Amino acid sequence: MKRITLYIAIVAAALTMSLTACHSNENNYRQAYDKAMDKYRDGIGAEAYEAIQTERVRATHEINGDSVRMLRMYANVYDDSVKVAHPYNIVVAEFKQSFNAKSYRNRLRNEEGFPSYLLYGGPEKKYFVVIKGFDTKEDAAAFLKDLDKTVKIKTLVPRPWILNKI
Repeated sequence: MKRITLYIAIVAAALTMSLTACHSNENNYRQAYDKAMDKYRDGIGAEAYEAIQTERVRATHEINGDSVRMLRMYANVYDDSVKVAHPYNIVVAEFKQSFNAKSYRNRLRNEEGFPSYLLYGGPEKKYFVVIKGFDTKEDAAAFLKDLDKTVKIKTLVPRPWILNKI
C-alpha cells in the first residue's frame, strides 16, 4: 500500500513539474523579443537607433491644416481579398510576421467592419495592416484625424500614419 501511494505521489509530482515547466509566459516572450531586437540593432548604437525612430515618427506633411505623418514607399498588396490598394492607406499596425498581421486584420474586419487589408514592403520588409484606403490624401487625413473616435480596437503603432503607396 505504501508503494502505491509513493508511486502516485511521484507521478503526480512529475506531472505537476512537467505541466508548469513547459508553459511560456510573458517574461519568456519579452526576453526572446529583447534578444532578437538586440541582434537586429547589432552595429547601430542606442543613440543612433533612437534618432532613427524619432525621425521615423515625426509628422512629415501638412494636410488640411493638420500635421500628418505620411511616408511614401513601395509596397505590394499581400491579401487574397484585395487586388489593388488605394494610393493613400491608413496604417494602424506593423508586423514582421504575416500570421500576426492577418490576425489583426481579421479582428478589424470582423469586430469593427472595416475593409482592412495588408501591404508588404518598406525598407524593413514589414506587413502593414491598413484599416482603410483612400484615393486622395485629404480624405485619408480627415479619416486619420477622427480615427480614435471611429475605431474601438487599440491601434498597434504609437501613432497611426498614412502610407503613400508608390
